Amino acid sequence: MFAAVSMIPDVSVLLIIALVLALAFILDRLVFRPVLGIIKQREEAVASARKLAEQAALEARLAGEEFERKTGEARAEVYRQMDEMRKTALEDRTALIDATRREAAQALSDARAQLDRDVEEARARLDADAEALAAEAARRVLGRQPS
Repeated sequence: MFAAVSMIPDVSVLLIIALVLALAFILDRLVFRPVLGIIKQREEAVASARKLAEQAALEARLAGEEFERKTGEARAEVYRQMDEMRKTALEDRTALIDATRREAAQALSDARAQLDRDVEEARARLDADAEALAAEAARRVLGRQPS
């Protein structure tokens, strides 16, 4: 039933092993090494791209921070200029109000002085007119010139 298995390998087995080894060598040289080389290049390209992306992100963050800093400085400068303009406007307004008050006070003083002169002039005329009327009344009542 069972045939005796001999321990000596058959030549065909040795030929198959030699063919498999030759095929492995050929596949290694013609397929596996080039494919592994391409995979390695792609991994390096991905790593390089990742590094470039990280560097670009860092530069973008720094540029954003610089933009924010400059924007803040510009905003502070605008506020400072606005505050300076407001102070100048308030000073000009105060000076204008003071000048107007001085002019109004001077005009009021001049008007009061003129009024006082007009009152004195009117009193003097009234006094003169009163004396003239009194003299005329006395002359008419007495029928002669009073002495």
